[in-house]
Amino acid sequence: MTSALPSSIPDSQLGLSHSEIQILRQHQQLALQNQAYAHSASTRGRGHARTSASTSRAASAASTGHGRLVLDPGSLAILSQHFERLMGAIQNRVEQLTAQTEISTINQSSRAGAAMAAADAEIARFRDIIRQIDELETEFDKVRHIRDIVKGYRARVEGLERKMDARGLRR
Repeated sequence: MTSALPSSIPDSQLGLSHSEIQILRQHQQLALQNQAYAHSASTRGRGHARTSASTSRAASAASTGHGRLVLDPGSLAILSQHFERLMGAIQNRVEQLTAQTEISTINQSSRAGAAMAAADAEIARFRDIIRQIDELETEFDKVRHIRDIVKGYRARVEGLERKMDARGLRR
């Protein structure tokens, strides 16, 4: 007796907080839109373009699967790659803000005795940068948690596919 793999699962069953679910939904849609855009851009000017089954499934899932995590390997790979790029961008921004904080700190200490008005402005800027870093670190942790869950599901689906392939159950 073989049981069919579900094509998707409700994102509310992933163990994510409400805000993480919102992030997952937003970025799942963005990842699939970016993939569809990249695919259409790569096939322009070549006559009749063939759409891959994975891209078709992903586009279909994006339009009909709101509130669900699509479990096909192509969609999970696209989503995983999207989260990797997003985490890289967040990490780069944290590094930029850290560098700005260091510059601000150096500037502040060298001008400490000069003018209190300038010092107050730098302190406010420093606090704003720290607030932004805190927000980005929180966002980074949420995205990492989502990415780890997506990777786990991706590994499970790929493992099940290998088992099905080994048993000759896939078409």
